[in-house]
Amino acid sequence: MEIKRDYYLNKLIGRKGNGLVKVITGVRRCGKSYLLNTLFYRHLLGCEVPEDHIIKFAFDSADDLHQMGESLIDLQKKRKKVDPEKFMAFIRSKFADKDMYYLLLDEVQMMDSFEAVLNGYLRKENVDVFVTGSNAKFLSSDIITEFAGRGDEIHMYPLSFSEFMTVYPEDRFQGLSQYMLYGGIPLVVLRKDPKDKISMLENLFSEIYIRDIIARHGVRNQGELEDLLNIVSSSVGSLTNPEKLKNTFRSVKKSKITSPTIKKYLDYFEDSFLLESANRYDIKGKAYIETPKKYYFSDLGLRNARINFRQFEPTHAMENVIYNELRMRGYSVDIGVVPTSETNTDGKTVRKQLEVDFVCNLGSRRYYIQSAYSLPDENKRQQETRPFTRIDDSFKKIIITNDIVPAQYDDYGILTINVYDFLLDPTELER
Repeated sequence: MEIKRDYYLNKLIGRKGNGLVKVITGVRRCGKSYLLNTLFYRHLLGCEVPEDHIIKFAFDSADDLHQMGESLIDLQKKRKKVDPEKFMAFIRSKFADKDMYYLLLDEVQMMDSFEAVLNGYLRKENVDVFVTGSNAKFLSSDIITEFAGRGDEIHMYPLSFSEFMTVYPEDRFQGLSQYMLYGGIPLVVLRKDPKDKISMLENLFSEIYIRDIIARHGVRNQGELEDLLNIVSSSVGSLTNPEKLKNTFRSVKKSKITSPTIKKYLDYFEDSFLLESANRYDIKGKAYIETPKKYYFSDLGLRNARINFRQFEPTHAMENVIYNELRMRGYSVDIGVVPTSETNTDGKTVRKQLEVDFVCNLGSRRYYIQSAYSLPDENKRQQETRPFTRIDDSFKKIIITNDIVPAQYDDYGILTINVYDFLLDPTELER
């Protein structure tokens, strides 16, 4: 069964011939290689690009390496990288004319001096370069330094809910429940048995993600690294910072881990695309608040696997899903803070900070969004809309709820929509 990834495919298509190295990044196993080597390759053939002008090469393929005189087993035994001179000689042998050639290179970090090689191809007018890379050696934070502004990143997420539903056989209500539980990693989604899904998610962590981070950064205390990931998994969507996490370690784990070490580990998780952090933003003061932050998982299945599928909270799960959907659509997303002053029953002035779940910006557009799993009564609705009433600007204010309600505006101009319509229709916010 094939899962279409048209959103990302169109991004690749739109970047053809732009003179940059197109770099597909994303958490491991989110579908980068399939996007490049199957979907995009098929597109090129459909555009009548001759097959011999599309050069696919996977640096972790024994067959591909054999073509250029390298042995995958020998490289692994000697812990060597692919010889760039051999690779360039192999590619030169494929160029027969001055027509456009497309290089589709997978796991390019396994070649020595790959940055210099790719930069060299940028000087050839008839070569268009598309690459993927393992997060252990090739992260989005590296693109700026390695390609000096000549890298064009296409960041890929696991399946969105709309992509998930193209292969899910039941209705959207059951679908969202499964999506929030097992996530959107394609290999997991395509497995039928829940036990197989859980086993795959657990293996991804033990065999790939943790191992990648340790290999890239030389982490010595794997136990502390994994303990931190478990703690963050248990408090997804909650405000936290390294100092607070340090105190948790000392009280629960009796550990002497320091705040700088925790900050370093959190950065590792973000660099590997397991987590994303959202900063707090003072809406009235128009300034960022450095700490604390919120952390969200790029895939909820991975998050749930870290805590053995305990602590499944639909409220936080839906918030995480909404965050990921907004990021996938290209929005920058912050946590909104609205400072207020109120008079209590004793007549004293009390300062409070009301929270807006998401402040979303894309170009000139801005949305203020509250994630409310349920709005059972007017009191709950007033609680959710209260921060909105303290915001002076005219940007759209939206509540997204799991309740099955029609999209509607109230007397204050606040739009309420259900989460299913939001996830399945990218125009829903523009009502």
